[in-house]
Amino acid sequence: MIIAHISSEKIHSTSQDSFSLYEKSRFGEKVKDRIEYSWVEALFLASKNKLTLNHKNKEISFDKAISIAKRHDKRIETKLILFENLREKGYIVKTALKFGADFRVYKKGSKPGEDHALWLAYVVRESEPHTWHDFAAKNRVAHSTKKKLLIGIVDDENDVTYYEVSWLKP
Repeated sequence: MIIAHISSEKIHSTSQDSFSLYEKSRFGEKVKDRIEYSWVEALFLASKNKLTLNHKNKEISFDKAISIAKRHDKRIETKLILFENLREKGYIVKTALKFGADFRVYKKGSKPGEDHALWLAYVVRESEPHTWHDFAAKNRVAHSTKKKLLIGIVDDENDVTYYEVSWLKP
């Protein structure tokens, strides 16, 4: 079991299990002598009973972790649904904040940082309004980074429907 610690916006672990899981499945990022996790990675691993979260030197429940995560990202629960769905399909999923996207998605066995992502992914709730302007902006970012755009639409039952978008020059 990986024991991870929440400190401000970072989640990290120095356990040998965290390094083993990183090497095997690319969860987290190696930063010096520890593995740092995004909120969505940590919550996913906690939901699978592979990681426990400590906050202020005390183990916290999954619900408490979600509550803390929501302070940093109101969309964390929707992102977690997409993250889990893609990971269970075998993809490596990493955050993509610097690209203005929700996630970078890599094929199974890829090494982020060495290999290129297949998609920039955005997750949206079916019930939330979105504009063509939002769609065009997302598509432009994906195109400018030489990736395809993957839109994951989460319905009210938390099922995900995917749409892949790419530029076409007729």
